[in-house]
Amino acid sequence: MPDPVNIHATAVVVGEAGLLFVGPSGIGKSAMALQCLATARRAGWTAALVADDQVFISRQNGRLVATRPAAIAGLIEIRGSGIAAIPSIPEAPLHLAILLVDPRTAERLPAEDQTYPVPGHGALPQLLLVNDHREPLAAIAALHPRIGIPTTL
Repeated sequence: MPDPVNIHATAVVVGEAGLLFVGPSGIGKSAMALQCLATARRAGWTAALVADDQVFISRQNGRLVATRPAAIAGLIEIRGSGIAAIPSIPEAPLHLAILLVDPRTAERLPAEDQTYPVPGHGALPQLLLVNDHREPLAAIAALHPRIGIPTTL
């Protein structure tokens, strides 16, 4: 079994869905994840951070699983403001990668069935989402209804 791969990303769990926010540095991965966590909690759903900035991904029992480095457990960067401690869990299965894109360069209707490769471990279904979306969790739930996020947010 290959060693876990370290991905520059943010991983969270909302309901039963493990979400991996990916994209270039500074695109807003942490902010988008934090917004999704807050939306889920306001709706009464279970939601927690797995890891911010560094996510270890491995294959366990046929699924891709995110884990966190011990040094950053429960910490998330709020760009321009500092590091915050929030509820977190040590690991979670992943169901979807959300690639954040700049709305100025985003395609209006991107190709369907895109995947995010995880070197040595396979791939995750991938959703492209503009980084300034007002209701990201609602968009994720609507576009991927089978991953375990409520559609009644």
